Amino acid sequence: MDIVAAILIGLAGGMLGGLVGVGGGVLFVPGLVLFLGLSQLDAVATSLLAIVFVGAVGAWRQDSYGNVRWKDALLLGLLSPIGVVVGVVVANQIGERPLELSFAAVQLVFAAQLLRRTIDSAR
Repeated sequence: MDIVAAILIGLAGGMLGGLVGVGGGVLFVPGLVLFLGLSQLDAVATSLLAIVFVGAVGAWRQDSYGNVRWKDALLLGLLSPIGVVVGVVVANQIGERPLELSFAAVQLVFAAQLLRRTIDSAR
């Protein structure tokens, strides 16, 4: 059952990421916590590893359409590991509940921004 759930979570996250350009972690992390019983910290770590592959495939496909800005991608790629190291240190220092609440808060902010953009574009 865990393998089937993990496959479904991976497919759903990958399809959503490819379809609308959101990070697969939007689905990966909650799916891993809710359906596979991982801790928030384990789910985030697992999602970060999975996103490496999802991002590589997405970038490859988008590059074939001419949509990748390589200079920006290189800058982000070089600076991201610093943020990852800081994030890992902080995540390991705070408790599980603050991690869950901060992830939920970030998701709500993203949802509110998407809703606002949708409403604005409909006008």
